[in-house]
Amino acid sequence: MKKYLITGFSGFVGRRFVEHLENLKKSHVVKGLDIQHPDFRLDHYKNVKISFEKVDLLSADHAEYIINEFQPDYILHLASFSSVAFSWKEPILSFQNNMNIFLNLLESVRKMKLDVRILSIGSSEEYGNFDKEDLPLTEKHTLRPLSPYAVARVSQEMISRIYVEGYGLDILMTRSFNHIGPFQKDVFVIPAFARQIVDIKKNGKNRGELITGDTSIIRDFTDVRDVVAAYSLLLEKGKKGQIYNVCSGKGTSLDDIIDIMAKIVGVTVHKRVDAKLVRPNDNRIIVGSNKKIKEELGWYPKISLEDSLNDIIVYWQKNAL
Repeated sequence: MKKYLITGFSGFVGRRFVEHLENLKKSHVVKGLDIQHPDFRLDHYKNVKISFEKVDLLSADHAEYIINEFQPDYILHLASFSSVAFSWKEPILSFQNNMNIFLNLLESVRKMKLDVRILSIGSSEEYGNFDKEDLPLTEKHTLRPLSPYAVARVSQEMISRIYVEGYGLDILMTRSFNHIGPFQKDVFVIPAFARQIVDIKKNGKNRGELITGDTSIIRDFTDVRDVVAAYSLLLEKGKKGQIYNVCSGKGTSLDDIIDIMAKIVGVTVHKRVDAKLVRPNDNRIIVGSNKKIKEELGWYPKISLEDSLNDIIVYWQKNAL
């Protein structure tokens, strides 16, 4: 029976990871850590025994105590301030939170000499801007971070390498591209669009205004259910010290995303750009290569973008006020 310690447990990725473990039909033990209580039930899983602790992992002593007490086989490190927009508003807080929490975890494992595998979740934001002819982005591309959040993620990756090579810790890393799905909060762009589009229809209208930032940018979107399947596989079979892109390998503009969702709902939208939603320095196009994880581990995304967007729309139709 494997034991998983999941930081940032209360987010929508943590929830989906538990559902993935449940669907494996094997017994697992999970301890979730977060600064906020999860908004989903923990007691209705048959195959996963879950405990949760509300904790600020910026406390090194607390992090060490929890890890020593739980003795995990795996640590899935999801905890972060993952909003690029927030990092522009609070760069110091964003960097300190993302780096210091991770360092506290690594130091706890190092001091106690635990035999534990750690999956450090990074971001496609680490890559920065590349011309179309240089795409898709592979793990060998030079990193050119363009935001405080991206710099923090690069730093997390670099410190991971130091702890692997210098201390022998069993760490592997991802550069995860945009992942989407039901339960994602509308502070993120796709659920924000979905909620607005659903609201237009709920108000009895077939057309309406959609408040946006820059919708010409192109991103690589993967359903969160495929993403957590990749994380599970990486923890089981990934190579120590290696970096893996987790992505679909396909680029889609936000304009196209809006068109697909508007068609699903049956409305026409007029986009109005809010200058406050336009980032100071944004990557124009991010498309990754999943060749490495596909060839080494056999992972590839199985859920289409259209199916994922449809599920997001259904979620907001049920949950939008």
